[in-house]
Amino acid sequence: MCGIFGYVNYLVEKTRGEISTNLIDGLRKLEYRGYDSAGIAIDGDKPDETLIVRQIGKVAALKEEYDSKDYNQDVSFVSHAGIAHTRWATHGQPKQINCHPQRSDVNNEFVVVHNGIITNFRELKTLLINKGFKFESDTDTECIAKLFKHVYDTNLKNGNSPDFNELMKQVLFEIDGSYGLLVKSIHYPNEVCATRKGSPLLVGVKTERKLKVDFVDVEFPDVESSHDISAKKEDLGLLPVAQGESSLRHSQSRAFLSEDGLPQPAEFFLSSDPAAVIQHTKKVLFLEDDDIAHIYDGELHIHRARKDDNLSATRAIQTLELELAQIMKGPYKHFMQKEIFEQPESTFNTMRGRVDFINHRVNLGGLKSWLTTIRRCRRIIMIACGTSYHSCLATRSIFEELTEIPVSVELASDFLDRKSPVFRDDTCIFVSQSGETLDSMLALQYCLERDALTVGVVNSVGSSISRSTHCGVHINAGPEIGVASTKAYTSQYIALVMIALSLSDDRVSQIQRRHEIIEGLQKIPEQIKKVLTLEESIKSLCTEELSTQKSLLLLGRGYQHATALEGALKIKEISYIHSEGVLAGELKHGVLALVDDQLPIIAFATRDSLFPKVINSIEQVTARSGRPIIIKNEGDTGISAERALAVLEVPQTVDCLQGLLNVIPLQLISYWLAVNKGIDVDFPRNLAKSVTVE
Repeated sequence: MCGIFGYVNYLVEKTRGEISTNLIDGLRKLEYRGYDSAGIAIDGDKPDETLIVRQIGKVAALKEEYDSKDYNQDVSFVSHAGIAHTRWATHGQPKQINCHPQRSDVNNEFVVVHNGIITNFRELKTLLINKGFKFESDTDTECIAKLFKHVYDTNLKNGNSPDFNELMKQVLFEIDGSYGLLVKSIHYPNEVCATRKGSPLLVGVKTERKLKVDFVDVEFPDVESSHDISAKKEDLGLLPVAQGESSLRHSQSRAFLSEDGLPQPAEFFLSSDPAAVIQHTKKVLFLEDDDIAHIYDGELHIHRARKDDNLSATRAIQTLELELAQIMKGPYKHFMQKEIFEQPESTFNTMRGRVDFINHRVNLGGLKSWLTTIRRCRRIIMIACGTSYHSCLATRSIFEELTEIPVSVELASDFLDRKSPVFRDDTCIFVSQSGETLDSMLALQYCLERDALTVGVVNSVGSSISRSTHCGVHINAGPEIGVASTKAYTSQYIALVMIALSLSDDRVSQIQRRHEIIEGLQKIPEQIKKVLTLEESIKSLCTEELSTQKSLLLLGRGYQHATALEGALKIKEISYIHSEGVLAGELKHGVLALVDDQLPIIAFATRDSLFPKVINSIEQVTARSGRPIIIKNEGDTGISAERALAVLEVPQTVDCLQGLLNVIPLQLISYWLAVNKGIDVDFPRNLAKSVTVE
């Protein structure tokens, strides 16, 4: 949660207006990550002046606040560093004083933007208050800014002048928790230091000339540093200071070497999401946990806060496949609507190049060399949160049917709370749209520590889960901006079905079933297109029949239980209407007490082996004056619609894939319920897209 953006130009002349526009436009691309307040920090007219502008509300409010300032927008900077932030509150209510950037003192000597939570901020705050610091905000981030000043001043008193990245290393020694950090300082003009731990951060690179190499070296000190934060605090004491001049800054970054030895003009874009940098450059470098990125003099240097791991000694500069058009709304009013209607294409892209429909084969390159090991596992544990958890529930049955391996589905937070047993012969599948979900990341570390085989199913290339798991599958749904996940759900669903098909391709007894499913997958994109034609009738239903409702019940059984849960989640998070997904078999065990002629009930009555039991549940509802909204297969005359409030017909497909079609009407219902209430669909209250805090 929260969006971080930074911009550094070196020998590329930019006006203050252009710099502020870059920062604010970057925040607009990140607004789905947090939108209760925003702020930027840029250089003033004096060499030692930093201007901070902050405002509660969305980025548009920040833009208005910035425009109201009497800043000279035409003043030019050959080199400059600016940082920006859009916030999802964790510590302190959305107030101007709690907005980021947070500062170290009234002179803005150090300013910080931060995504994450500092778990020991109370202890740090007590220490810093005792040192004479006065706090202005309720945030944990302010502790970081003041800690920078305290450590910097301590170094100066001891006759040391630390490099910016060395100062960052000393500050990280004292911080516990998760974070993505950008720091700028009047003591290090035109420089930015960035680091991450459990929170995504990347650096976009734009140069006039081609880079000499497509990687950046990770720089280590010549001698063992006494400030390595992997050392024990009790051995080093509080707030260590540099032991003489740092040697880290003397090397030149190979990627930015120029043939004539002259400085090379360059621009750097730091962000918590590639979507914010794609309009500027496609060359990006993803930081690993405990990397310290130091940008100065047109170069990017990577240092390590810890050196007791076996990570690569280089960081690759990758080329993004993302296109700018993919993160624009186009003709749609909201990103959510756009993403609902992109599902014919996104589901096809998930299968593109992976499913041979002629020969009925599935080829997942990221899993190929691990399939034999997974087939021999004792059990499969699927671990996820929210919508991703529902995609796991939706596909559990087909995993068990095709592989005959026991499958358990776990909510990541509960899985950790219980300290669930995990063994070396388990396979743990982690499903996450962003690949950065903190609960899932913590569960992943838990499983890795127990030597289980880990598989990632994510939408974001270069994300933490994709880099930390042994193997995995990218769902290739394209960027999803709307907070309520739609196309990521259907692509995750298909990706998991493809994994199940891959694991069972050595089982002769399952050949016919596999062929049936693969043939069903081929038809899914066109069938989704057909379901999307229901939008007008769904819009009318939401406007006329459901407009005054305060609660909804969704009934599903078998494969459709997960669809009911996912539909209920969409309705509650977007329209703020209470909704509950119920296993139809549990209806008579308490839920029937809610049924009357006022409560809308959405029932999934598409054809599968449990169809007769679902019909029984619908009869129980109608016998108690309930008027259900029935989702059934096209042309199915086996269902009486006499007492139904409405009937929505969807194409029929293989039972294990029917949820892909049944969920589309629920996505549209949630969307139009919200639009009719005047809710900002893409930015539901209290929620953010990527959950990187506990």
